[in-house]
Amino acid sequence: MSEIAAGYGQLLGEIKQRIRSAQYAALKSVNKELIALYWDIGRLIVERQQGATWGKSIVEQLAKDLQTEFPGISGFSARNIWNMRSFYLSYSQNEKLQPLVAEISWSHNLVIMEKCKDDLAREFYIRMTRKFGWTKNVLVQQIENQSYEKTLLNQTNFDAAVAEEYRNQAKLAVKDDYVFDFLELGEEHSERQLETAILAKVQPFLQEMGGVFSFVGSQHRLEVGNREYYIDLLLYHRALRCLVAIDLKIGEFEPEHVGKMQFYLAVLDDKMRMPFENPSIGIILCKSKDKTTVEYALKDATKPIGVATYRAFSALPQELQGQLPGPEQVAKLLEGIE
Repeated sequence: MSEIAAGYGQLLGEIKQRIRSAQYAALKSVNKELIALYWDIGRLIVERQQGATWGKSIVEQLAKDLQTEFPGISGFSARNIWNMRSFYLSYSQNEKLQPLVAEISWSHNLVIMEKCKDDLAREFYIRMTRKFGWTKNVLVQQIENQSYEKTLLNQTNFDAAVAEEYRNQAKLAVKDDYVFDFLELGEEHSERQLETAILAKVQPFLQEMGGVFSFVGSQHRLEVGNREYYIDLLLYHRALRCLVAIDLKIGEFEPEHVGKMQFYLAVLDDKMRMPFENPSIGIILCKSKDKTTVEYALKDATKPIGVATYRAFSALPQELQGQLPGPEQVAKLLEGIE
């Protein structure tokens, strides 16, 4: 054993990684086959029902017969067969979504199908689930927190300040409103208390921010001239390959916050940014904001900055539904979620 010890660790690591890759590929293959099976069952039921007088009893009988014939296979309850029928009816007319639904599990598909009735919202959550590996519970939370709407309504200057090749990805990295109910903060709190609470719950914080961030540090020190400056939170966006500076504000957004963030980003790009990384992005997190004020404040800003609000729990006001971008704009934006 001593003769091969030098290279054994590397060999073992490579083989273990290969096994994990094979296991993942096998699971993906099984899932695709299962989704295809459920799709075909739903299609067959819909086709047979056309022009026929079959009622609910036919599905009940079908469930009993399938369970008798395949006793060791789950998934053939009457309720799930009805879900297969609904699944086919929901996506049979949408050629864009048909290949996407096979990329996520059946349980994830059921959640999206039940809770989202708009095809673009469904596409958003399917793509995000596939990209970030959301569990079923995380997916439910994201839908209930209205991540789709809050992402589309975000306020940034990315159209002017971010290179076109990764502009859509950058837009999807910032929401209009974040829900930090896990922080257990009272209505009145200081910026330091907010930061401390976030540091105690880093994982759920990163999940709410979008799930593709890594935590770099808090009170990140910048030395400029003879003075020191501190960024509240510094993250790294793995997909965009850029640093993300977060400035925490417990009050209403003020225009001067943009100037301070521009300063932070200029220093980060000059002193920390690696040659292969994209320009840094800033997110100003406030307790509240006036959208018109934000628009003017960002209008001539040259560094990429987003302004968002945070709260313990949130629901998107109904009147904002009418402010969502048009379907063509949304569809183009969703292409940024690979």
